[in-house]
Formats: sequence, C-alpha cells, structure tokens
Amino acid sequence: MDPYAKPREKKVGARRPKISHLAQSIERRTRRERQAEKDAVAAERRAIKKAARRHLKEQLLEELDEVKKRSKAVEPPKTQARNLRSQ
Repeated sequence: MDPYAKPREKKVGARRPKISHLAQSIERRTRRERQAEKDAVAAERRAIKKAARRHLKEQLLEELDEVKKRSKAVEPPKTQARNLRSQ
C-alpha cells in the first residue's frame, strides 16, 4: 500500500469494501451455496450446448449422406461410359 495514498485509494485488495446488493436479513444463502448454484447453472448450460452441437453434427452428417446418395443416383458413372466407347 502506498503510504501517500489518498483515503479512498487505501481501500484496495483485501481492505476493499464488499458490495452487497441484498441485505443479509434477506439473503440467507452462504457464499458457498451461491457459488454451488452458479456452478450448477454453468454445468447445465455446458450440457445444453454440448447436446446442441451433437444434434447439429448428426443433422449435418445425415444431410451429407443424402447429398451423396442423390449425386450417385443422378450422375451415371463416368468410368463405364469411357470403357464402352473404347470397345
């Protein structure tokens, strides 16, 4: 801490006043409980994102298979056409 700091500048680090948005009489949860709830919400969001990525990947692979099947059905094989011309 700077010995020549102004009074407001001395309240840094561990001496910093804690901001409380709710009065303690209203907020009954401990810091650990709040952190556990926050972690649970984050884990749920990660799971949702993971499931969405997995679902989109499956859709993409299905569409790719459909496109491959369509392209095979529409185009005659070029190698057979060449072989027939040479004979």
